[in-house]
Amino acid sequence: MLPLVLSSDSHVFEPPDLWQNRIDPAFRDRAPRIQRIDGADQIVVEADQILSGIGLISNAGARFDAPESISAQGRLEDVHSGGYDPMQHLRDMELDGVAGEVVYPSQGLFYFRVADTKLMSAIFRAYNDWLADFCRVDPARLKGIAMINLDDVQDGIKELERAARLGLAGAMITEYPFEDRRYDQSEYEPFWAAAAALDLPLSLHTATRRQGRIRGAGEKTLRDASSRATKVFYPALSLCDLIFSGVFERHPRLTLAIVEFELAWVPHVLSAMDYTYRERHGEAIYRFKDGMIPSDFFRRNVVLSFQEDAIGIRLRDVIGVDNMMWGSDYPHSESTFPQSRKILAEILTGVPDDEQAKIAGGNTARVYHFDAARLTVPAETMKS
Repeated sequence: MLPLVLSSDSHVFEPPDLWQNRIDPAFRDRAPRIQRIDGADQIVVEADQILSGIGLISNAGARFDAPESISAQGRLEDVHSGGYDPMQHLRDMELDGVAGEVVYPSQGLFYFRVADTKLMSAIFRAYNDWLADFCRVDPARLKGIAMINLDDVQDGIKELERAARLGLAGAMITEYPFEDRRYDQSEYEPFWAAAAALDLPLSLHTATRRQGRIRGAGEKTLRDASSRATKVFYPALSLCDLIFSGVFERHPRLTLAIVEFELAWVPHVLSAMDYTYRERHGEAIYRFKDGMIPSDFFRRNVVLSFQEDAIGIRLRDVIGVDNMMWGSDYPHSESTFPQSRKILAEILTGVPDDEQAKIAGGNTARVYHFDAARLTVPAETMKS
């Protein structure tokens, strides 16, 4: 029997009228919208920039029923209503045996690629307002993650502070910024300080690179498959930039969540960081105090949200049990919904009970301040 299960990575599906209803009026004619093109619904922004189809971010359960049908193509009428209806979302959580969720956007993942920075910030503000309302339906079980644009750091701090006032539980930033503005730059220092002071964990979530070709757009190419299979490259770079530049030494209360990139890549990166720090002083030019090494900051300040990485679970002694959080990815195509408890129980087979409790929900409760004592799961879902 599994302990309390919390998802550190679930999603809402933004309703199609969100942007028109909530975005600043000056941006309304350029706001995102869902547009049916050749029989499928596409996310469109500005006049004609097609960001993605909606199939991969709305197709929970297809992997169990018809995996060959999974594609970026999809239609709004087939989207799980729990994506945008908080009451149905809570019912779906009960069906899945999940007591609480940390919720991220779906369409919003692609908006980090919007070229106009002021438009992107306006989109994010509208989303954050809507998400706060969504989570207020049951704030004990729903913890929302704000979207933050750091093209203008001071504007990002202002929105981070507003997100805290809205009651959101964390904030997501691009997994990889423009190359000349990577996270080792000193301009971000006030933002790291603000996040630490507000006790808001920051997230690097998959599919949020600031620039680059949008997967699924344009002609079909094997590059899509290669990009997906190596997607951890970008958050790994961001993680190294943050650690090697001393961000976590200067801001010991700052927490970074790396979300939906699984686990098994981490031991090699930790080993390579420590080796570089120890034997390449000309490259690891920032030197830590008190004998700390890069992997120490990872274990103190970084958590990982995974979904089904059985190999990573076997490496948990190297990664750190306290650094691992499970997530269902509801309602996306790769989601474990509605079989989350069954799948998680299989992955955790043979793991000691105390470690299972941390991985399945305890670490998520600690990072995002769930009151685990108030959360229960219906008895019929406890059979795993």
